[in-house]
Order: sequence, then C-alpha cells, then structure tokens
Amino acid sequence: MKVRHLILFIVTLQFCSADAQILPSFGDSRTGGTGMQFLKIGVDARSAALSGAYVAIANDVAALYWNPAGITSIDTGKVNFQMSYAKYFGDIGANFAGAVIKAGPLSYVGFNVMSMNYGKMEETTEFEPKGTGRSFTPVNYSLGITYAKILTNSFSFGVTGKFAQEGYAGVNVNNAMFDLGLKYDVGVKHTRFGVSFSNFGFNVAPTGDVTILKFNGPQTVSTFTEVSVPAIFRLGIAFDPIHNEQHILTLAGQLNHPTDNNETYALGAEYSYLRVGYLRAGYEFFSDEQNTFATVGCGIKILRRFGGLIVDYGMTPKSRLGNTQRISLAINIR
Repeated sequence: MKVRHLILFIVTLQFCSADAQILPSFGDSRTGGTGMQFLKIGVDARSAALSGAYVAIANDVAALYWNPAGITSIDTGKVNFQMSYAKYFGDIGANFAGAVIKAGPLSYVGFNVMSMNYGKMEETTEFEPKGTGRSFTPVNYSLGITYAKILTNSFSFGVTGKFAQEGYAGVNVNNAMFDLGLKYDVGVKHTRFGVSFSNFGFNVAPTGDVTILKFNGPQTVSTFTEVSVPAIFRLGIAFDPIHNEQHILTLAGQLNHPTDNNETYALGAEYSYLRVGYLRAGYEFFSDEQNTFATVGCGIKILRRFGGLIVDYGMTPKSRLGNTQRISLAINIR
C-alpha cells in the first residue's frame, strides 16, 4: 500500500508539473503578466522566517495558503485558529485569518480570508499630476474553503476553492480559482515531500468603468482586456537530521515556479527546543527583489488548559523596499 501511494505521488507530480519550468528561462521573466499579485504574498510569520520554504513543512493553519494537504498534520487540537499581520512600506498592510477543524477521523476542513490594505490614494492624471481632488481605496481580498484527507499514514491531499477580488477606482476583477496540495512522508529521518499548485483559474475581464481625460475631452472606458491569475507550482522537501524529545532541527528546500516570473529557490532551517521555543532562518535565491541577508524569525508555544497559544515573528529584509515585519498568533483548542 505504501509503495502504491508513493507511485501515485510521483505520477501526480509528473502530471501536474508537465508544464513546469525546471530550469530558469533566462531573458523571459514574464514579470507583470498576471493580475491579483497579492495572492502570491506569504501570509504568516513562520514561513516568512523560512523564506517561504514551507510546502513540505506546512503543519499549521497557514497550510491553508501554502499546501492544503498540510492541515492533516495540524496540532491534535480539534479547533485551530490563526491570525497574521504583515507591515510593508508606504503604510501597506497584509492580513490573514484562518481556522481548521477536524471533521472526521481522517478528514479536516478549513476556512481562510486574506486581504491587503493600501489606505486611501489620491487620483492623479497626465494632465493633473498634482491630483484631481478625488481619491479611491484599492480592494484586494480572497476567501477560501479547504477540504483535506489522510489517505494513509504517509500520504495526504487537500483542495481549496476560493474567490478573490481586486478593485481599483471602480474597476473590479472577480475570479474563482482553486489550490491543490499533496504531502508524502517517506518515513526516514522524518523526510517529507510537499507539492502545491496554487491559484488555478480562468482569465476574466474586469467590470466597471473609468473616465479618461484625453485631448478631445473625457472618455468613458468600460471594456477591458482579460486578466489572468498568478498561478504558481511549488515543490519542497524537508527532513529532520536531529529529532528527539528535547531538540528538533528541520531543514527544508523548495522550488517555486510562478507563471508570471522566473523560478526561485528557497532554503530554510528551524530549530525547536522542547517544542516550546523556536529559531528560524532562510534565504531565497534568484528573486527580482533580492534579500540583503537571510530571513530570520522566532516563536514560542505556551501551553494552557484549553490547548496552546503560539506567537511567531518573521522578518524579511529587502535591498530596496526595506524590512518586512510579520507577526502571527495561533490558538489550538483541544
């Protein structure tokens, strides 16, 4: 049975990665080829500290974003909540909230919402570069529902259906898409593989209208080119060279293949002491906005009668955009 599921895992991987670009496409980055870019931004502090090398590790509520199959490895609590906030440049903030419940002996259900907050923006045009006196507030959010199931002690899968909206100044893009995730535990040195396919959906045209001022006067535009979604394929591996009651050291590597950019590679390491204190670090290679040094982070798990409380922090340094700070709070209820 174990061999059969390993074969199934490999066949599924080959099928789903048939169009994946295993080697970088030099000179053809495809940057800016899709909309809804906020869907590519990691949602939690733990994965941020690991530079996103997380699809094989994912075993908490953040797995709803990274790898839906990961929620089958979640804490033994019956209900799990997580909230995260990230602070970016220019007063931009990202929010995430998710919940996972154990729906049956081998099945799990999750819900999540993520959004980007840009604040109010002043409208400018070519003819009025100092502002038109009008302002608008961009809207970016997604809602998702996930189902995951354990097939064997080694193999699990998960699927997410979600709705996302991106809107600017009266023009909105609405789209439905899905994510698919697989996890396989080899059984040696706690080695596990993870595969996820995120943001698969159809191209859709924006709705609404916008007034453009031209030399011959204002013109209203209500027909737009279709916008595609930022689909991404991730393949990861993680193993524990040290794993005992007191110390756990996890090393992870990951390939990221987006449809609108070059491939990147990430490495991450997490050290756990008594499963209470955590130190993390990671690095992503070949990204457009290169890190100035390694991503870092830490976490603490506090046990309580009702279950556990986990606080994580992650920091991502960027050469031009500065440091991004993330903090996550998770609650596990028995």
